[in-house]
Amino acid sequence: MALLVWYFGLEPSNERDWQTDVAVLPYATIEGDLVTVHNIRNFDYRTETDYTPAYYDKRFDLRKLEGVDVVAVYWMGPAIAHVFLSFAFAGGDHLAISIETRKEKGEGYSTLKGFFRQYELYYVVADERDVFRLRTNYRRNPPEDVYVYRVSGPLENGRKIFLEYINRINALKANPEFYNSLTTNCTTNIWLNSRVNSEHLPFSWKILASGYVPKLMYEHDRLATGGLTFSELQKRAHINARAQAAGTAADFSQRIREE
Repeated sequence: MALLVWYFGLEPSNERDWQTDVAVLPYATIEGDLVTVHNIRNFDYRTETDYTPAYYDKRFDLRKLEGVDVVAVYWMGPAIAHVFLSFAFAGGDHLAISIETRKEKGEGYSTLKGFFRQYELYYVVADERDVFRLRTNYRRNPPEDVYVYRVSGPLENGRKIFLEYINRINALKANPEFYNSLTTNCTTNIWLNSRVNSEHLPFSWKILASGYVPKLMYEHDRLATGGLTFSELQKRAHINARAQAAGTAADFSQRIREE
């Protein structure tokens, strides 16, 4: 009883001593088809933990959405991955949105703690040069492998998901929520957000075993395959070498997608 009282007595907050990489909340203003995203993260990294914070604002035209990519990041075998989305717009613009924990200074991540209202839910809204390069170029213990797959389907569905993400980001700025390792993690939140479309994927154990999400999407014809087998597609989707070669180039997003 005491544990239940403690658990349900915990309240999420946006007012804590946050780690620098999650200290600034993103938000957006919407004017018809124009969405201005504020506080897009674009850190200048020297190492994983040594960086210069930087943010910018950018306006995106929903009518110019060209595609949605699903990104899978692996560091401990095929069953576990961090999965997030990146939205592609005309003119080479990309916006990556990664659903993560919001940690306080001195706090590490624990899956077990994630079940007990110990982290707030946080949407990292970032330049691809930030969230991709952090993983391909700077994380070494353990190293991470990043795969980028283009989602197939109507662009209107992609616009709906983008707006759903924007609405969730604005809602979290006003009313913080807790992260949960099972029910509100990176992949379950993607699936929950995707329900804005009637053609969303049915729920599967592969969503919980997040490393299998790309294969699940392949099996349901939700990836642009170019006629490749999944193994061939996976090899083409691996971007580490291309990201390391691209560095901080202005056309980073285009270079990592070159075959």
